[in-house]
Order: sequence, then structure tokens, then C-alpha cells
Amino acid sequence: MFSHIMLGADDIPAAKKFYDATLGALGHPEGRIDDRGRIGYFTKTGILMISKPIDGQPASCANGGTIGFAASSPEQAAAWHAAGIAAGGTTCEDPPGIRASAVGAYYLAYLRDPSGNKLCALHHVPA
Repeated sequence: MFSHIMLGADDIPAAKKFYDATLGALGHPEGRIDDRGRIGYFTKTGILMISKPIDGQPASCANGGTIGFAASSPEQAAAWHAAGIAAGGTTCEDPPGIRASAVGAYYLAYLRDPSGNKLCALHHVPA
């Protein structure tokens, strides 16, 4: 459904440290910095880009927005969360764990990146 997601960051080195750690915990390689100073994380299904805002204004996070990353297990989601805390992120929402919903159970772990963007690692728990 999505080709890419672009997030703003004022401190590109801090963002790269954070996303290299958290996405590395999910099995993705380090991001690459392009000639415009943007960080790119490339997969077969899409791209995550981190950039200073092109309008020159400070980066800001979306109120009510969350970017979700797929985790292959609860352990991988927990490792993602721990890597994010160690790389300058902050925990938010409830502590990582299983949440029941009308469509099944999920293991969820939430973080805010160094720029305040809200992120989640999600693993669908089989019935």
C-alpha cells in the first residue's frame, strides 16, 4: 500500500543512531545517507526516509500519528524497544506486552524517537 514514509528530524546523526539500532533489532541493515543528507532504509516493499524538513522549519511529530514496524516475535519486538531506549528513544504508552483486541492478540512495544515521532513494534500473536 505504501511506497515510502518520510519523517522529519533536526538531528540527523541522532536519528541515524536510533533507527540503525531499532531497525537493526528487526533485522534491517543500517541506513544510507544520500547526497541531500537524508537517511534511507530500503526494503523490497518500501522505504523509510529521515530528513531535515525541506521548508527549513523545525521538525515536529504528528499528534495522533504512529509508525508501526512488523516484528517476527514478541522477543524481537522487545529487542527493538530495548535498542531504541539505548539509542536515545523514550518509552511511551503502556509497557511492552500483549494486548487483546476484537481482531486478536498483539504484542506491542511503543517508543518515541529522538525527534518525538511515535513508533510501535507489533507482533500478531497466533490464536
